Amino acid sequence: MSNRTTRSAWLRAIESAHQAAQHGLHVFPIGSAKLPAIRSPHRDDPPGTPPCRGTCGRLGHGVHDATTDPKRIDEQFDAAPHACGYGIACGRGYEPLLGVDLDRKNGVDGVVSLAALAEQHGFTVPETTIIATPSGGEHRWFIGPAGAPVRNSASKLGPGVDVRGYGGFLVGPGSWTPKGIYRFVDRRPAAELPDALLALMLPPPPVRRPPVYLPGPRRGAALVGLVKFVLEAPEGELNTRLYWSACRAYETGVDADSISRALVDAAVSLGHPEHAAERTVSSARNAPMRTSA
Repeated sequence: MSNRTTRSAWLRAIESAHQAAQHGLHVFPIGSAKLPAIRSPHRDDPPGTPPCRGTCGRLGHGVHDATTDPKRIDEQFDAAPHACGYGIACGRGYEPLLGVDLDRKNGVDGVVSLAALAEQHGFTVPETTIIATPSGGEHRWFIGPAGAPVRNSASKLGPGVDVRGYGGFLVGPGSWTPKGIYRFVDRRPAAELPDALLALMLPPPPVRRPPVYLPGPRRGAALVGLVKFVLEAPEGELNTRLYWSACRAYETGVDADSISRALVDAAVSLGHPEHAAERTVSSARNAPMRTSA
């Protein structure tokens, strides 16, 4: 790629990254191979050094450096003069972005696979943001419940259906690669991830013992303890604690409405949006429970 082309791609990437950040998306620069454009500052660390996820303050942690801060975005792109695209971190915030990457190559059609998955499991794939990839595939954006442990996967749900979950990233529209540019096909707002599709993305639940139904007074005390556990959540762990507490609470046999209201109220009192809290608690309530043999 010529210097002129490199400069043009860099300018397009930083402009597009800023536009994405203005919509609340966390971004960072990537190169033509769709990898982080800034080398890791820990590449020469001795073997056995604990991994750093950006706490050192230096640049070069990839998705862990993703930000909405305009000054930080400029700082990262200034340190990456050969960047020609940007990544969008998945799983950030109270209404986290999750991506479904649908490949269309080598005889595989992820769009067809997703439609078949929807028919098999009885859900409708909602209209949502769609990004065309240079290889002919699609990225579809969805909003998932905060705190749900959706991980990255490749063809796990079906041929050509990849998931970009927590800790992963999507290549942002406007990014350049040797095969072409990522472009918007549909700019409508990202839709909520269907519950049935979310259930397929979640890891299998651990094998649980049969629920222990506590006597009245102890039952109430157990719920109080779980609410307190939510209220004492450190920064960044509120949704994880909310989901875990809801799972534990439903095992006690306490009235479901009481559980939902108490835990949602606790989360909302700490600034959690009520709708997002209700979705997180509902996900825990609908999680399948296994009994040991």
